[in-house]
Amino acid sequence: MKNIIPLIILTILLIGCKESPEQKDTANDELTIGDYRGALAVKDNKELPFLFHVYAKDSLVVYNADEEIEVTDVQYKNDSVYITLPAFEGYLVAKIEDENLNGSFVKESLDRIVPFTAEKNITERFKSESKSNLNVSGSWETVFSKGVEGDEYIAKGIFKQEGQKVTGTFRTTTGDYRFLEGVMDGNNLKLSAFDGAHAFLFEAVVSDSTMNGTFYSGNHWKEPFTAVRNETYELPNADGLTALKEGYDTLEFTFPDLQGNPVSISDKKFEDKVVIVQVMGSWCPNCLDETNYYTKFYKDQKPANVEFVALAFEYAKTKQSALASLNRLKTDANIPYPILLAQYGSSDKEEAQRKLPMLDKVLSYPTTIFVDKKGKVRKIHTGFNGPATGEKYTEFQKEFKDFVAMLSAE
Repeated sequence: MKNIIPLIILTILLIGCKESPEQKDTANDELTIGDYRGALAVKDNKELPFLFHVYAKDSLVVYNADEEIEVTDVQYKNDSVYITLPAFEGYLVAKIEDENLNGSFVKESLDRIVPFTAEKNITERFKSESKSNLNVSGSWETVFSKGVEGDEYIAKGIFKQEGQKVTGTFRTTTGDYRFLEGVMDGNNLKLSAFDGAHAFLFEAVVSDSTMNGTFYSGNHWKEPFTAVRNETYELPNADGLTALKEGYDTLEFTFPDLQGNPVSISDKKFEDKVVIVQVMGSWCPNCLDETNYYTKFYKDQKPANVEFVALAFEYAKTKQSALASLNRLKTDANIPYPILLAQYGSSDKEEAQRKLPMLDKVLSYPTTIFVDKKGKVRKIHTGFNGPATGEKYTEFQKEFKDFVAMLSAE
């Protein structure tokens, strides 16, 4: 029943937005140039804010701390505007009323609809109504869903505070929570991010050395978190979290590429080559961060005897929609290496592990498997420290380049 209700709502929304011959490609209004504050309605009647600037009726930029997401897929149908951020399937659809927006954030494959509004000429993400004498800059040892069996996990909060403004992220063993931006309002920390795939809101009560708060993801999830200030805290080594099962030392797979052609790691293309195998999904922002780095490395620094291949695990319900998402990603990110459709209909990690039975588990999207020229698995790197993590992202780039160079030279 839980799944039927959002599906009915989604169907009504899409039927209501269906074009008729008289209405096709027309709108009562268009986006006007200027600053906007968007807001998504999440659990507990909370509001998840984000900022964007409209540069033209079909062009805008979404801001999350240092991240700028250029959006050029803006379409007008019936009386609504459709805004689709790059790479991901989620889109904003809204009516424009007196230059403001009122509508929804929609992810069709997951039957998710989140109420969305945007108000023009507002440049504050959060209002800071009370001056704070607290400064959260530094590292925080964090636990999400503490004591909840199967849901508890660790993280490291990394924040920078200037005045009341706070930026940073939470690193976990599977990836980071992207570019977070917000404020200290008295003793309350408020952070948010929206990138077209994930919509995150963090709220916490802070003392000099502790945090107690709630993490909201869209309007479908919330969980508690606690943190203590700890400048020496570090997460487990990402190279030791996923391993081959006993008795295995190689990787084997055959999956179709985006044209339906079967591709195997034993193909001649990969013979006597170092192969970087990326386990990923088109729906995953950390995977996109990793893909952007791999794409740049491939084009600028890749040795001739190194190849990349991505194995995509898609939650899209049909093969057609999964391929559409992957083709969109390949185009938007200019990916130069092959993407194989390993699974669709679910991104469940246990199902993914069954597709790669030599792995002891699939813990994270993304995961990178390094295969040497003899076909032996030399390292498995779980998760990805993206550009939001600062120094860790820089460290990863150096370690990656050095390790690939070593394998290439063998």
